[in-house]
Formats: sequence, structure tokens, C-alpha cells
Amino acid sequence: MRIPFLPPNDYRFPEQLCGLDEYDGLVAVSSDLAPERILSAYRLGIFPWFMEKGLFYWFATSPRAVLRPYEIHIGRSLAKTLRNKPYRVTVNKAFETVMTGCAGVPRPNQSGSWIKNDFITAYRKLHHMGHVHSFECWFPNGKGGEIIAGGLYGVQIGRVFYGESMFALQPDASKIAFAHAVKYLAECGIELIDCQQDTHHLARFGSELMDVGDFQTELRRLNALPLDCAVSQKVLADNFDKV
Repeated sequence: MRIPFLPPNDYRFPEQLCGLDEYDGLVAVSSDLAPERILSAYRLGIFPWFMEKGLFYWFATSPRAVLRPYEIHIGRSLAKTLRNKPYRVTVNKAFETVMTGCAGVPRPNQSGSWIKNDFITAYRKLHHMGHVHSFECWFPNGKGGEIIAGGLYGVQIGRVFYGESMFALQPDASKIAFAHAVKYLAECGIELIDCQQDTHHLARFGSELMDVGDFQTELRRLNALPLDCAVSQKVLADNFDKV
């Protein structure tokens, strides 16, 4: 099987994701990262992973790690942190700070981040289009103000939220942001969160594995459904009175 090179201005992807093991999930290569191409990819369970020598590499994984928002598991330790730690969680207040924060986090077995300037530019456009959302966790700075301590961002199409990346500069910050993000997304009508990778961290929140064919079937159904309410800029939690 040959990996297709996607022509410019044609944003279609192969819908049948066959032979994923042969190339470690690589399904296509393109010379652009147009927002329309990104949306087309996510609708099929495909995502851009990295850029090399001006080319973008598109992947899919099987099985796929997903989370049903209403089935999220909050462990005892995190529940205590959510009750007692001083923090504030916001939506879409500092998108670029979150994305650059994710880009700066060292990753195991990786020499650098895949979130280069081209990715930031493309996802910024999607953010302005209302398809990419960030969740921020703020901690008190000890001087009466606040500092961003962690967060996450992802792509939203219909009733699916495709988680992209998260970071934490302070302990528990990304977990706090994620817990509140999942609850809020469920309230908005999100029925499925794509976690992409099967990690112990996400498994503790209750993620499960889904065959890529079943995953695509769910995407076709849920991507076409509108949300109950839009994901908008707001404060989700304010625990600063715990200081």
C-alpha cells in the first residue's frame, strides 16, 4: 500500500483506513495545513502529527482511546484537590498561551514538539472559526493576581471534542482543567471525546478503547449533530476563596 500525497485545494482524505499497522498509523501526506483540511481529517478520525521539510504527516490510530463525558471517573485524590485547592478554570481566555504552553512541554521519547508555528497559525484560524477551544487553569501568584498553571485545547465538530494536547506548569493543573472541561463539554452536548492515544493518565479518567471502524461510525453520526449550547468564553470554576 502506498501513502497518498494529498493535492493542494483538494481536502478529501481516503475514508477507508486500511493497513494502519504497516506505517504506524500514517495515512496521508500533504504540503499544507489548511483549516479546511484539518476539519476534513478530524471528521474521519485523522489528525496531523508533525511537519518535516515542508510536508505534513497525517495519522490515525487503532484502537482509538475515547472518553464518554458522562462516564468520567474522578479519583478520590483529584476530588479532594478540586474541593480544596485554590484555582480558577476558564474557557477560551488564553488560547495561544495554552497552545504555546503545550508546545513547550518536554515529551517522553521525543526530541522536540510537533506543535510548530505552522500548527499554531492553523489552529488559531480554527479557534477564530469557533472549532478550537482552550481550557485554562489559573493559580494564585501570591501577590493578589493569578498565573496560568496549565491547560488543554482541542477541536470541536458537532458533538465530538477531539483532544489535542495539554500541559501543566504546576502540579494537578492540567487534571483540574480537564475535569472541569469534560463536565462543561457534556453540558454543551458533547457525547464523545477523542483522546487519540491510550495512556495510563487518561485511563484513570475512564477512557476506553474503540475499534477505528466503530469510531468512524460514531463520528459520522455525532459530527452532524448540533450542540445544545455553544462552547463560549467563560469562567467554569473559581476556587480562589481557598487561598
